Amino acid sequence: MKQSVRYLLDLIIVLTQKELKVRYKNNVLGYLWSVANPLAFAFVFYIAFKTIMKIQMENFALFLIAGLFPWQWFANSISSTPTIFLSNASIIKKVNFPKNIIPLTIVLQDMIHFILSIPVIMLFMGIYHKPIGLIWFIGIPILLIIQFMITYGIALAVSSINLFFRDLERLITILVTLILYFTPIFYPETMLPAKFAPYLKLNPLAPLIVSWRNLFLKNELDVTYLMISFGYGLLFLTLGYLIYRKLYWKFAEVL
Repeated sequence: MKQSVRYLLDLIIVLTQKELKVRYKNNVLGYLWSVANPLAFAFVFYIAFKTIMKIQMENFALFLIAGLFPWQWFANSISSTPTIFLSNASIIKKVNFPKNIIPLTIVLQDMIHFILSIPVIMLFMGIYHKPIGLIWFIGIPILLIIQFMITYGIALAVSSINLFFRDLERLITILVTLILYFTPIFYPETMLPAKFAPYLKLNPLAPLIVSWRNLFLKNELDVTYLMISFGYGLLFLTLGYLIYRKLYWKFAEVL
């Protein structure tokens, strides 16, 4: 039992390292690319909403970054996983191991990138004279676990289904973009009209992103949002695993 667990852990570490090396192969800037994309998005949204539309909000740049960095983790993982089994077909055919580890490593590497981007958020908090609270040491691990559950559950389902329905890859690109605009990332949830506010919680990413932002900007954790996000995490993790279990034995037929 211990040997099998050790083997799986070693395999996860090796595959995660492989994905990181492939991602940054021949990239001189390395780590900077993990924060460049959300910072670029933040810059565009800042120009659009603060400069052109003149939205009235203090510390709008920090507001954007606090939401875009955790969003980027989710978006990168979900956008990368549809073809992950196809791109690792040679390993799947040659080595006998749990195939669900492959999307797991993608989500893990993007989680690592997000963790490494937190100092950038701290830098902007220093620029805007925002204090960092002790609640971060509790809130960050909790939100990391919840976001991992949501992201991995969806990634496992998407990567499994895409082997049999290849159009899903293009559909996911569209859905990720739509979810971005339906999630309060570049606008606060309080701006929603009262009649639409109750439906915000139907977006699985909304309570999570609001929780991240409240933790970073207000040193607060809303228990209601946490419970809703955790519920979504359990739901997606369960559905993702059930879909994978239903389809994985047919992988060899389509790879």
